[in-house]
Amino acid sequence: MAVTLKDVAALAGVSVKTVSNVVNGYAFVKPENRRRVEEALAATGYRPNVGARNLRRGRTGFLALMVPELNIPYFGELAGLVLTAAQKRGWSVLIEQTQGTRDRERTTLASLGPHLVDGALVHPEALEASDFRGVAGGIPMVMLGEHAIDVPIDRVAIDNVKAARTAVTHLAGLGRRRIAAIGRNPARGTSELRMAGYRSALAAAGLSYVEELVAPAEKYHRAHGAAAMKALLALPAPPDAVFCFNDLLAIGALRSVAELGLRVPEDVAIVGFDNNEESAFSVPALSTVAPDKTALAETAIDLVCRRITGETAAPPQHVLTPFALEVRESTRGR
Repeated sequence: MAVTLKDVAALAGVSVKTVSNVVNGYAFVKPENRRRVEEALAATGYRPNVGARNLRRGRTGFLALMVPELNIPYFGELAGLVLTAAQKRGWSVLIEQTQGTRDRERTTLASLGPHLVDGALVHPEALEASDFRGVAGGIPMVMLGEHAIDVPIDRVAIDNVKAARTAVTHLAGLGRRRIAAIGRNPARGTSELRMAGYRSALAAAGLSYVEELVAPAEKYHRAHGAAAMKALLALPAPPDAVFCFNDLLAIGALRSVAELGLRVPEDVAIVGFDNNEESAFSVPALSTVAPDKTALAETAIDLVCRRITGETAAPPQHVLTPFALEVRESTRGR
């Protein structure tokens, strides 16, 4: 016969309500009671009937995650962490990639509703505030990233200005004086924030902003980083350091430096952004801004779940999660 909550409660010596609270991921359970329940769950092999539970609650049991491109490692890694965080709380996740276009992002938003999902995490690149009006059937939503739109929903991000400033300050602290940037794209909100951090760090280091040292990038892919790096190195006075707006751009830049017979970091130091797994295995290993992606995913899932369950009715929150600068061979040498 199937194991019931009552069976688990009897083995753990607690109430059925306490077992239910543990199974449903509620935080307010005494540590000792939680331990006993978790041991009883493992011993009995209890498995909740998620479908029946959601039906009783009038929920679908699904969340949506909207990201620009899954083939960009940052979003792939983030999606995996969101899945893990959601599963721990009993939700499954539907993932939609939008290619960062406004039309696709609006279409995705319009398709969401309480008939399909209970809540959504949205990482927009091109949406405007007006696109959120009357969409998604009023389901709880959390915005990921610092796309500059003013909408009354929870938001989780890192401080992109401060993170970029930290990266460029590191390069200036190495004695580099012609520090370039790869990745400017006015259509991307995070690009402009990272530009602001770049310029702020230059000013603080007593360095002039030089327009020709800022290379645009239509996409944040390896090929775009490689092309931008070649253009920068062809300047009459090429850069001696480069801040790339993501790791893929930086990996492409590393390739171009090597093809031109130059050395990293001796001739040009390079810093990326995102701390993708690939960055630790490039040659040389890439220095990069490392967002705490686990904290970002956990915080976002916690916020949307608390909205869904009614645990909070507080005004929308803007939560900044941590980051660190991971210094590796591309700036410190081997």
